[in-house]
Amino acid sequence: MRILVTGATGFIGNHLIPILLARGAEVIATYRNKDAAMDRPWASAVTWRELDIFSPPDAPFEALGAPDRMIHLAWHGLPNYKDSFHLDKNLPADTFFLTRLMEGGLKHLLATGTCFEYGLQEGELSETMPADPNTVYGQAKLQLQQRLRDAAAEHGTVFQWARLFYTYGKGQNPKSLFAQLQTAIDNGEKTFNMSGGQQVRDYLPVEKLADALASIALQAEVTGIINVCSGRSLTVQELVEEYIRKQNATIDLNLGYYPYPDYEPFKFWGSTGKLERVYGN
Repeated sequence: MRILVTGATGFIGNHLIPILLARGAEVIATYRNKDAAMDRPWASAVTWRELDIFSPPDAPFEALGAPDRMIHLAWHGLPNYKDSFHLDKNLPADTFFLTRLMEGGLKHLLATGTCFEYGLQEGELSETMPADPNTVYGQAKLQLQQRLRDAAAEHGTVFQWARLFYTYGKGQNPKSLFAQLQTAIDNGEKTFNMSGGQQVRDYLPVEKLADALASIALQAEVTGIINVCSGRSLTVQELVEEYIRKQNATIDLNLGYYPYPDYEPFKFWGSTGKLERVYGN
């Protein structure tokens, strides 16, 4: 089975590709920076295709190896969630590119969304809830999901939308919470500045997130929107303290140093019912 992966050299893609290879898939990976692509430990095990989503080839399905399935991870402009770029540039480019792939013959598409599509709703968030995004990023992702859903129905393409919650792990954006925490631990710092820590979040290690994406893409029974999350409702302080324990580290938390973000609900986590069905649970 040939699986095309965009965003292969990114944080999630770098963990996903080895899993797909281990499960016997023939992987076609895209890149914008060839040097960064060839630096990956799995670089020689995949077929590479250069791709600029903002200037795609005329016949993308054939140009990208006529894949049997596709996992679309690529998305530009993060972590700026409020920038109009998401609606003005990313949304039309991704819509055009992915629709052309389905027109050309793509029969199975897994694209990634975000828990930001739920907006400021609190509690356990399930796929059956109406989305109500309050950030430009969330609005762009929701509109893309709706457009791809309709295009997939028109072209007879299996469509899956992995609505990603939070993740952490090796290769993460250095400005993210757990990356900064790991740097502080590695540097032997005595304290770590963070928010009040009482907001509830749903974090999944990137290795488990990548495994979930591979498992979703390699089956076709569970489709539509699928939350990819842990289902655990823990405060950020609890998550940070758990991380510190697993590192066998000692560092004091300077709680309340940063304000709580104004673009997220205070307490939310994801329902894992559909993801459990993917795994046969």
